[in-house]
Amino acid sequence: MKAVAAPGMPVGVGLRQPHYAELLERRPELADLGFVEVHSENFFADGGAALAVLHEARSAYPVSLHGVGLSLGSAAGLDPWHLDRLARLVDRIDPVRVSDHASFARAPQHEGGPVLHGNDLLPLAFTQASLAIMVANVSQVQDRLKRPLLVENLSAYLAFADRDFSEPEFFNELAKRSGCGLLLDVNNLVVNALNDGELDAVQAVCSWIDGIDAHTVGEIHLAGYKDMGDIVIDDHGSRVHEPVWQVYRHAMQRLGKVPTLVEWDTDVPSLDVLLDEARTAGRLMRENA
Repeated sequence: MKAVAAPGMPVGVGLRQPHYAELLERRPELADLGFVEVHSENFFADGGAALAVLHEARSAYPVSLHGVGLSLGSAAGLDPWHLDRLARLVDRIDPVRVSDHASFARAPQHEGGPVLHGNDLLPLAFTQASLAIMVANVSQVQDRLKRPLLVENLSAYLAFADRDFSEPEFFNELAKRSGCGLLLDVNNLVVNALNDGELDAVQAVCSWIDGIDAHTVGEIHLAGYKDMGDIVIDDHGSRVHEPVWQVYRHAMQRLGKVPTLVEWDTDVPSLDVLLDEARTAGRLMRENA
């Protein structure tokens, strides 16, 4: 796979099916689109149109692989088939980054029974036991892929009473013990702060970011959320909201020019809207990093 030079302004967008043809026909300049990111599991097949599109996109842009199914926090361990398929995809695409979530989805139906996949991103308890499981699973993935993994903080709608670490402390320890990095999802942090009833959600999230070891952050995610009145939903279905942009300014000031992705997964707009959001992120990066 021929390598693509990294752009000066590393801001990308999620490559989704409605934009396949238009993006590959228009091929925005790297100055406007620094990379594209796809959900790894959508390209696990050995062939087919989707994989052909990804290969063509990789010839024009750096590609970041973002997974939702490794279930890194599962005490039941990793799914060997899933890890095999991810390793094959990494070998084919040679992505600039590989990431997944600090969550679990795999558990036995009953003691001694078969392990089932819940098809969700369920939150972890920030305990020593959870940390040990995460370190073991992340290390296994990294050993297989022969590269570091980025682990994303979650938007969570519940929290466990058991806690040995704050969330930033948990990620700092995970990075220290496994050698992984952090995919910092700013939108998830804002959603959690709003749902926690923080009087100043922006300040609370900025303090969260101040607690992270800056050198571990390898990518940032931005997205839109939906305020339902009694709860805020991380739906990736709108433009980035102003509180998220405010936190992003702070993140740039503390972390520097970290590769940044604009995510949009529901009610997907035109490609021009996505590129406009990416331009806004690039402008804030130039002004604040």
